[in-house]
Amino acid sequence: MNAVEIEEAISLLADQRFDAEEFPFAFLEAFGNKATTIKKLRSGASNKSDQGGVLQTNNIHIKVCEPGTVTESLRALKESPATTKAKAKYVLATDGNEFEAEDLIGGETVACAYKDFPDHFGFFLSLAGISTVKQIRENAFDIKATGRLNRLYVELLKDNPEWGTEERRHDMNHFMARLIFCFFAEDTDIFDGENLFTGTIEQMSERDSSNTHEVIGELFRSMNTKFEERADAKIPRWADKFPYVNGGLFSGSTDVPRFSRIAQRYLFHIGNLDWKMINPDIFGSMIQAVADDEERGALGMHYTSVPNILKVLNPLFLDDLREKLEEAGDNSRKLLNLRNRMAKIRVFDPACGSGNFLVIAYKEMRAIEAEINKRRGEKDRRTDIPLTNFRGIELRDFSAEIARLALIIAEFQCDVLHRGQQEALKEFLPLNAMNWITCGNALRLDWLSICPPTGTGVKIASDDLFETPLDQAEIDFENEGGETYICGNPPYAGSSKQTADQKRDVAHVFEAHTRTWRSLDLVACWFKLASDYLEKTIGSFAFVSTNSICQGEQVPILWPLIYHRGMCINFAHTSFKWANLASNNAGVTVVIVGVSPRKSDTKRLFQQDTDSEVEVRKVSNINAYLIAGADVIVSAISKPTDDRGYMIRGNMATDGGNLLLSESEKAELERTWPESSKYIKKFIGAQELINGLSRYCIWIEDDEYASAICIPEIADRIEKVRNARLESTASSTRDYAAFPYKFRQIQGICNTSCIVLPRVTSENRDYLTADYFDSNTIVGDRNFTICDAPLWNLAIVCSRLHWIWMGAISARLEMRLSYANTLGWNTFPIPKLTEKNKEDLTHCAKDILLAREAHWPATIADLYDPEKMPDDLRAAHERNDEVLERIYIGRRFRNDTERLEKLFELYTKMTTKQGAPETRKAGAQ
Repeated sequence: MNAVEIEEAISLLADQRFDAEEFPFAFLEAFGNKATTIKKLRSGASNKSDQGGVLQTNNIHIKVCEPGTVTESLRALKESPATTKAKAKYVLATDGNEFEAEDLIGGETVACAYKDFPDHFGFFLSLAGISTVKQIRENAFDIKATGRLNRLYVELLKDNPEWGTEERRHDMNHFMARLIFCFFAEDTDIFDGENLFTGTIEQMSERDSSNTHEVIGELFRSMNTKFEERADAKIPRWADKFPYVNGGLFSGSTDVPRFSRIAQRYLFHIGNLDWKMINPDIFGSMIQAVADDEERGALGMHYTSVPNILKVLNPLFLDDLREKLEEAGDNSRKLLNLRNRMAKIRVFDPACGSGNFLVIAYKEMRAIEAEINKRRGEKDRRTDIPLTNFRGIELRDFSAEIARLALIIAEFQCDVLHRGQQEALKEFLPLNAMNWITCGNALRLDWLSICPPTGTGVKIASDDLFETPLDQAEIDFENEGGETYICGNPPYAGSSKQTADQKRDVAHVFEAHTRTWRSLDLVACWFKLASDYLEKTIGSFAFVSTNSICQGEQVPILWPLIYHRGMCINFAHTSFKWANLASNNAGVTVVIVGVSPRKSDTKRLFQQDTDSEVEVRKVSNINAYLIAGADVIVSAISKPTDDRGYMIRGNMATDGGNLLLSESEKAELERTWPESSKYIKKFIGAQELINGLSRYCIWIEDDEYASAICIPEIADRIEKVRNARLESTASSTRDYAAFPYKFRQIQGICNTSCIVLPRVTSENRDYLTADYFDSNTIVGDRNFTICDAPLWNLAIVCSRLHWIWMGAISARLEMRLSYANTLGWNTFPIPKLTEKNKEDLTHCAKDILLAREAHWPATIADLYDPEKMPDDLRAAHERNDEVLERIYIGRRFRNDTERLEKLFELYTKMTTKQGAPETRKAGAQ
């Protein structure tokens, strides 16, 4: 469950008649406990309460008590030995009138009327495994409002299905934006009169809701009519109390969907919330899901925390503004210069969604400006920061509308905070009709026209803020010489998950610049276009991105194009979790990359090991792999340049399955035809390597063919191979039907032994799962192999150093690591090894193999599960890592960052010494 679902369930429970016997179970069910868990608690099988209540181990001790005894009951729960023994996190007591609870770990308490306990739902969210509790408590209103609006939206579509069609979806979304504004306006005195909007609808609507849509339509019409024109427009007296809003929010059609009795009740419930508490920096990202069929199923998971967004905005430009404020002190002239500079700054999010980044940037800049005004003795001064300097592009029209609305609300709230309620109200209405959020495809539009580097005239004029042309562009504003900071969290979409339209967009951006664009994630387009943009203006950009654009095959495709524009990485956050409101804080692993044409002496590298600790390092350069080091891009090398073994891809059968044998097929063949054993070898594919499966293959040399086909089953299998190849659409495979007794591609045969490693491996393991086999083994093409290599090569392949290198420079299949011999093995920097080094590493490799053997028949998958790895095997790997790392720097590396930095340093020296390496496409054989 996510936070919105939990809040709705808790609110529903509070609205029902209090049932003393049922309450504990209903409460736990509201936080996502399964029916089987509740059943065990009901039966007493898992209920360990000694207070006549319900005690869930490791979670909560609940008691429903006699009226007037809530405080005493809570004390008894807290002092209960059973509470201590069960390691309960919370105690809760209620009598149906009063409600009290305590967090036994943090010491916080809740005491309220029973009907109000849903207001504190965030207090208990760790019961549901949600760890973003602090942020949720701060934004509890937004979560509650989102859930209520969603219920209203769904209910309206039930009775007005045509409003959910593609033709009317925009009308429905526009209606929801109008409602949100009205709810906010009536609680913040923008509407003059307490509960004016909701109260008027309640007063003028029939009890059966038959005319509710007409009442709302008249209110919208009133807010779109100037006072001097209302008599001619025949605005009803009861609607004439509403102000003229304009700004396009209420222009156009005043058509409203019809309301059922249920929808009408939802409307009143929403209106009775305290909309002064809205946070436009989070609310927009949640409400956009209400209007999206695909996203509504994940409602409540569209949370983007302010701290995460500030990880982008602070180092991008806000830190610099604050530093300049600190330097200015009370110097009036310096403060004025800073304020003038801020008035010209444009913040541009070309994938703005509902405007989170823009809203937070605006609020932070207003806070800095307020401090400037305070120091200059101009506390009540009107802002110099125009809302129209906060530009965005958004593909979905409702999200674009919500972004504009969120910025309007943010402006009003900032005016109230920094200038006072009266000043804010005096200048808020009517709304300005200028447009600064463009609805369209950012990968097809001209960014320079949407956010021009200097003040220019409007290319396409519009009087309607909320009904703009697709390519609405410039606003006439004066900011000659101002900076532009581009930011945001664009869509990621890896190459295998892109829609046909997205593929065409990637081609549009990259096709003229690189032939290998098909491997790029969708987010790479924003990096390219932002670099192009900054060739023409002053500024920098920073995007949240999947870490894949800074790893593997995407680096040599994307980053040379960015460097060619004269850009460099000014700051970066290495991988961390971009969280949402779901249970277990589910989220995607991302990086943040800040790019600028300015060459600064120091760059900042942010590395987050835990949720609370972020290390900030000042470094001279950050490369495309987000490593402190030279701007080197690792290119594939066709052959090793030292005495390490030559790694090749395994052999491809392309046989229709006829040359491969299961354990039982092999046994039956050898039982029937004992002489067939000389043509059978062990076969190692990916599943055989990792999961210990047994498979074999028929392997016939040219001079054995005549005798082999004397065995009927082998002859039959060979004929089936021939037919399968002849049916292939590939001409090269059809040609190879002439040799049906052979594998289609034979890369190499090992004479003595082979080291085998998978082409694709799980990112969750701590080491690459290579193994060692004798020469009577045929390696399949899902693996790589080093034939007849000395055993010290296995120690290298199985080291933490090599795993970290591979993770940085190899390609990805989803999140799994895709190994490449020419990119992963041949490029791996190995210092010149002495014979003693090789001997020590050989011993380490043997120890690893012996430790595995001690746990037979456990498979590689079993042994290398990070949670279950045997202690002796882990110790063998630790010894191997220590021996190898001492060869590199004389001691163990402190962390993976230090490992990578050393490897990139050695790679730079290696390739500089050799000159430009012979390269081919990343991942080539």
